[in-house]
Order: sequence, then C-alpha cells, then structure tokens
Amino acid sequence: MSPRTPLQFEEIREEKRNLIMDTALEHFAREGFHATTINHIAKHAGISKGLMYNYFKSKEDLLDSIIRKSVSEVYDYFDIDRDGILSVDEFEFFIKKMAQILKNKKTFWKLLVQVLMQNEVREQFLRSFMGTESLLESAKYSGEGHFISRIMKTFSDYFERKKETRGPDYDPVLDLNMFILTFKGFAITYIYSDIDNEYFEKSVNNIIALYK
Repeated sequence: MSPRTPLQFEEIREEKRNLIMDTALEHFAREGFHATTINHIAKHAGISKGLMYNYFKSKEDLLDSIIRKSVSEVYDYFDIDRDGILSVDEFEFFIKKMAQILKNKKTFWKLLVQVLMQNEVREQFLRSFMGTESLLESAKYSGEGHFISRIMKTFSDYFERKKETRGPDYDPVLDLNMFILTFKGFAITYIYSDIDNEYFEKSVNNIIALYK
C-alpha cells in the first residue's frame, strides 16, 4: 500500500474535525454547553481526549469554530462582488441562498438555534460575531471576525438607499427591523415545524417581494 499523500492527510483531518464539531453541536444542544465536557465529546466522537486538543484548544474554541463555519457559509453568498453595496439582485440572491441553506441543513440549524438560546453561548456569540447585543446596533461594528456586523452594516445601507424611491415618510430603520423579524420568524417556524415545499417557496418569494 502506497503512503498517503499530504492532500489525503488533510482530507482525513478535515473529516475528523467535522465529526468532532457535529458531535459537539448535538451534545451542546441536548445536554447544554456548560454540562458537556471535552471528555464527553471525545468519547462520543470515538477519539481520545488528547487528540481532541490537536484540533481545538478548548470547548469555547470548538463552539466558536462551529458558529464561525455556519456564519462563513452564509457570508459566502452575501454581497457577491464584495463592493460593500447590496444591489436588489444581490439581496434577492442572498435571501434565496439563505433559505436553501436552511432547507438543506434543517437539523443542523435547529440544533444551532437550541445552542444559541443558552445564555452562556449567546454571550460568546454576541461578543465574537456581532460586538453588541442588538442586531441593529451591530451595524456600527465592523471589527475583524464580526461577520454579522458586516452583513448588518451592508443591509442598513441597502434599506437607507430605498429612501430615494420610497419618499420622505419611509423609515429605513423600521423597514430593516421588520425584515429581520419576518425572516427570523420564518426561519424559526420552518425548522420547528413541517412546512411543505410549495409553502416554503411562496414564503421566501413573499419576503423578497416585501423588502427588495
């Protein structure tokens, strides 16, 4: 048998890393982040505790990696040309991609939401990815790693530009807030219930029509 190539070793390492993250997410959601130990995760992932530390420095680092991976996947489809200006087409494309990710990874997002609802986890998430406790306020923060803040800043500018066509009575902050609440409500409803494909697609298209 020929020795493994560096690429094969990297693929094996990535598979093991994903196995650890998937196992950790499941137990963080079921037992709680505070109650779940590194030993517990290692045992259920079928690896040694020592090997765990070759992949993640701590339980907090593991959680951060899980969230960062999910946020990065979302960010990949946001403002595709990376010019900091969200066009109507880019807005529609992003909402459709977000919905598709939600649909394709329903179990993952259900578990992640359960984890993020835990106070200790929520604090770490807000600190690492938003820089503030408010989605709307997060638009003011754009530090390294604040993925959500960068998305919110671009969304805020997008809704602000709609003033040009909506007239003086248009409130971009209110419209942005309603958009966030609408999409969040749709996402939570979807992952915790059985919505058929037709209703799912209609809901996504209605959200786009309301806020593009």
